[in-house]
Amino acid sequence: MKSWIEIEADSDFSMENIPFGIGLIQGNGKCICTRIGDTVIDLAGMARLGYFDHLGFKVSDFEKPVLNDFISKGKKSASRIRTIIQECFMESNSSDSDMALIKQMALHNASEIQMLMPVLVGDYTDFYSSIEHATNVGMMFRDPANALLPNWRHIPVGYHGRASSIVVSGAEIHRPKGQIKPATSEFPVFSPTMQLDFELETAFVIGKENPLGDSISTAEAEEYIFGMVLFNDLSARDIQSWEYVPLGPFLSKNFASVISPWIVTLDALEPFRCNGPGQQPEVLPYLQFDGERNFDINLQVRIKPENKEETIVSKSNFKYMYWNMSQQLAHHTINGCNMRVGDLCGSGTISGPDAESYGSMLELTWKGTKPIAMPDGSERKFINDNDTVIMRGFGKKDGIRVGFGEANVKILPVK
Repeated sequence: MKSWIEIEADSDFSMENIPFGIGLIQGNGKCICTRIGDTVIDLAGMARLGYFDHLGFKVSDFEKPVLNDFISKGKKSASRIRTIIQECFMESNSSDSDMALIKQMALHNASEIQMLMPVLVGDYTDFYSSIEHATNVGMMFRDPANALLPNWRHIPVGYHGRASSIVVSGAEIHRPKGQIKPATSEFPVFSPTMQLDFELETAFVIGKENPLGDSISTAEAEEYIFGMVLFNDLSARDIQSWEYVPLGPFLSKNFASVISPWIVTLDALEPFRCNGPGQQPEVLPYLQFDGERNFDINLQVRIKPENKEETIVSKSNFKYMYWNMSQQLAHHTINGCNMRVGDLCGSGTISGPDAESYGSMLELTWKGTKPIAMPDGSERKFINDNDTVIMRGFGKKDGIRVGFGEANVKILPVK
């Protein structure tokens, strides 16, 4: 689709995308927005012009600090909003008078808008669903011949994380500190982490609630998934290795996780559906599914030292996921766990089959034994102070490109 708004050929925000986010707009405050190319569209401004009257939306429905209420109106409502925006900004539907009004009331340059947390996250779950990542970690920390634990091929392994420390792209995070057990010491020491790591993930946002006691089947799961974001589950590996037995990560992961500001709907991602890896042995009936449930989404991580150029350190793809989102949600709720609008479910680190597609520094440098060379002559075993970690992701097929923008975070020295 061609728009009367200029869209660069490699833009993540094509007319086929139309994501949702929260922007801080000078003079208007916090508003629900979408984006085409480098133009942010204030949906409250569009509502003032009457474009959503026939759907029963009021201007106040778009003057919100988070998307939770909007999402709770249902995926059909969001889909209708997307269709109206596409029709309104289609090149063939432009008129001078309409364009002048819209430009005055609703359009802003993306560089002038501060994007905020898109949702209020009540609960956050992180999965561990890439077989390559789980195998690599198992080889490093356990017996290489038995890298996967016995349950891994039978359940989408997950844990409950900390929602309060999820921050939006552009945040600055201080290096965390905690207990570390040096290999040469009998006792732990208190120290800033020396092994600060990223985890290349996506996350899906819950858009519909299920009552406590009810399960969501794989057939129903996508009715409950509003859309996806990029997700960087920052990790302190040296703190993690000391604390994770017996109950899993704690201080090593609860200090910060980073999401991209735009929620990309499953409707927009429809062209990129694909099959995932074969699952052996056969999973239990409640985890079985029909159709293509993975998505071909290119993922990339760059590290940018302060005042220096970016360097690509990882290229992966969401299609490598062994356990898909429908299976994750079905397993999450099989015991009657109730999901709420705005809940966030992380994919777990997404690693591919070769070294350049590993989704963490832990794997890319193989626990620090194979440092990554940087253009300035330095090297990275893990993330240094004043490094910015930049994650990007997009699907591209048959001339259509739909992307997520960025999830970036700068690491400041320890407080």
